[in-house]
Amino acid sequence: MRRIVTRVALAALILSAGACSSGGDDDKTLTVAYQKFGSFTQMDDQMKRVKTAYESAHPGSTVKLVPIEAAENDYYTKLSLMNRSPSTAPDVMYEDTFLVNTDIAAGFLAPIDEYLAKWPDWSQFTEASKTAAKALDGKTYGVPMGTDTRALWYNKDLFAQAGIAVPWEPKTWDDILATARTVKAKLPGVTPLNVYSGKAAGEGATMQGLEMLLYGTQDTLYDDADKKWVTSSQGMLDSLGFIKTIYGEGLAPAPQDALDPNFGNRVGTELLPGGKLAIDLDGSWISGNWLPGGAKPWPQWSTVLGQAAMPTQKGQAPGTTSMSGGWVLSVGAKAKDKQAAFDFVSLALNKENSLAYDIAASQIAERADVAADPAYLAANPTLKFFTDLVRVTHFRPAYADYPHVSDAIQVAMEAVMTGQQSPQQAVAALGDQVKQVVGADKVK
Repeated sequence: MRRIVTRVALAALILSAGACSSGGDDDKTLTVAYQKFGSFTQMDDQMKRVKTAYESAHPGSTVKLVPIEAAENDYYTKLSLMNRSPSTAPDVMYEDTFLVNTDIAAGFLAPIDEYLAKWPDWSQFTEASKTAAKALDGKTYGVPMGTDTRALWYNKDLFAQAGIAVPWEPKTWDDILATARTVKAKLPGVTPLNVYSGKAAGEGATMQGLEMLLYGTQDTLYDDADKKWVTSSQGMLDSLGFIKTIYGEGLAPAPQDALDPNFGNRVGTELLPGGKLAIDLDGSWISGNWLPGGAKPWPQWSTVLGQAAMPTQKGQAPGTTSMSGGWVLSVGAKAKDKQAAFDFVSLALNKENSLAYDIAASQIAERADVAADPAYLAANPTLKFFTDLVRVTHFRPAYADYPHVSDAIQVAMEAVMTGQQSPQQAVAALGDQVKQVVGADKVK
């Protein structure tokens, strides 16, 4: 099972959430659990709108919203704790796609194929998006809200001050390091480069940090042919070596800042808008912070910030790389009225509501009709850039053991970024830890 936080305060929060039990006061009450943190304020706005619409369309029904105000890892933990008891398990939940198989194995999610078969809108979702919540058993356990890609955001004003030409198009990791070193030399007080790392960043460290590097080498995290996790490849060593370089040379944020669970929120609402960060390896959605109604409206963002694709390690084909993920709305396995729960999901993700959410949260649309809508196409000037990265993107190996592997990667990254271990030592420790949790026969 995933790491469980046992602090008294967390236990109190979960107990208080018990008042919003599955089925609520009667069978016409739905509870909906989702993350509300940092740029996830758009999700709260969306769920409030859908609650009003659902209650209007279903007289006598009540929707109890359970916004969980927590950073990524703590959100997963709190949602897991809620799902352990029928009295607190939500009817509908906001689910990260990489946890779908894990949460199915834990008995948290219900398959929804019988409802999808009768929902005309399902035909609007792309074939690729339909696999996002399809489990190893072949059943579907959620409806996608949108997807994303990742790249390098850079501040053109800071680059001009440092004498760095734009548009900036790094071709190798060395190009990134050279630019970061120039910023460090020319602009004291500015953090040259942010690459998320360490346990506090959670999955952001694994996916936006390590895997954005690893998949730019010749190596991967999982060997599909051998069905084994790959922990000791040259690519893994080189990726941790990159983390050592940027933190060791002071090109990255100070470790005490990077290890703050709120750091990702600060990047989007303080450091980038405040001109304190020159380059940020981050997601397509981050601009949602700066749109009207976002956490930090910033009208000038599209002229101040540029975007560059993340290059492969040495410029090897295809030249650039990215990672994609996404979130779904799922029906809880303990929901008393699964049809009602699915009705909420289908309303939340119809064309109108999907369009509103994808624009507000800067998501890459999963519905064909949303992707073709003029309002969506005009909403964000970075849309084409990030959508084009889909051709070089990668997805996490979302097997039930992945969360354990991800946790081990975060530990390895933190050991390197803080100087406690060399990359070689961290790779060895990573292999040992993964073998302990998934079995030595599943690791190579």
